[in-house]
Amino acid sequence: MHPAPRAPRRAVAAATIALLATAVGCAPQPDDKASGGSSSSAATTCAKGKLATRTSGKLTIATDEPAYEPWFKDDKPADGEGFESAVAYAVAKQLGYDKSAVVWQSVPFNKAFAPGAKTFDFDINQVSISAERKKAVDFSSGYYDVRQAVIALKDSKAARATGVADLKKLKLGAQVGTTSLDYITDVVKPSQQPAVYAKNDQAKSALKNGQVDAIVVDLPTAFYITSAEVTDAKIVGQFENQGGTAEQFGLVLDKGSALTPCVTTAVDALRKDGTLAKIEQQWLSDAVDAPVLK
Repeated sequence: MHPAPRAPRRAVAAATIALLATAVGCAPQPDDKASGGSSSSAATTCAKGKLATRTSGKLTIATDEPAYEPWFKDDKPADGEGFESAVAYAVAKQLGYDKSAVVWQSVPFNKAFAPGAKTFDFDINQVSISAERKKAVDFSSGYYDVRQAVIALKDSKAARATGVADLKKLKLGAQVGTTSLDYITDVVKPSQQPAVYAKNDQAKSALKNGQVDAIVVDLPTAFYITSAEVTDAKIVGQFENQGGTAEQFGLVLDKGSALTPCVTTAVDALRKDGTLAKIEQQWLSDAVDAPVLK
C-alpha cells in the first residue's frame, strides 16, 4: 500500500490543490465510514486506471506466504485461482487495472495491519475488519462474511464437543494475531493457556501430533483442512457471530490512504452485481454449514 498522500505545498493556491486532487484520481481525504472511506463520493472522484498507486499505472497487491487454499491455489497468488486471488483481480479490474498491471507482493499476515506505512496498495489475506485494527489501517467494505470453526481429530474427545462449555478444558490452538485466537481467549475462555502459532501450518502439525486437542480457523479453511490436508480430522462446529454482527474480511490499506474510498466502491460494486457471490460459489462452495457451538 502506498504511503499517505504527500501534503501539497503551503504556497499553492486552494484551486491548484483541488486540481491536483482530481489529477491523482481520488480525493485525498476520504470521509470516515465503517470501512475507512466514503463509497458514495468515490464513485465520482476515482478515475479508473489513474489512481495514486505506489507505482504509476500498476496496482500492488499483497498477501502472506505461503498463500493457503481455498483462498489461493498452489501458493500462486498471481494465477487468479482461489477465492481471494479471484477477488483481487476483480477489484483490480473494477479500478481500471487489468491482470498485467497487477504486481503481487509477499507481506506477513500480522505485518499487513500493524501500524506503519505500507509497501502495497492493498492487502488481501483473510484479515477481519475490527475497530482495534482500524486504529492502525484502513479497510475496504467487507468482501466475505466469515465464521470461526473448531477442528479436532475424529477419534478424540474434542470431536464430541457440542457447545462452547465442552471446549473449556481442552488445549486449543490458533495462529497468532487472528480472530480465531480471539474466539479462544474471549469466547471459550479455556482453563489452559492456548497454544499460539506463527502459521496455520504449525497449528495443523500440532493437531496431527496430538500437541493440542483442537485448533480454531475460519470455516472455509476448516473445510479445506479436513477434506484435503488432515483427513482424519473433522469440523466440530462453528461459533456464533459475536455482538449480532457478522465477521467480515476486508482489504487492508494504509491508514488515511487516498485509495480507500475507491477500493470500497469497487468492492461494493462487485457485491451489487453478483460478482462476489459467483466467485464464492466457484471457490468456497464446499464450505456448507457446520453445527453451531452454543
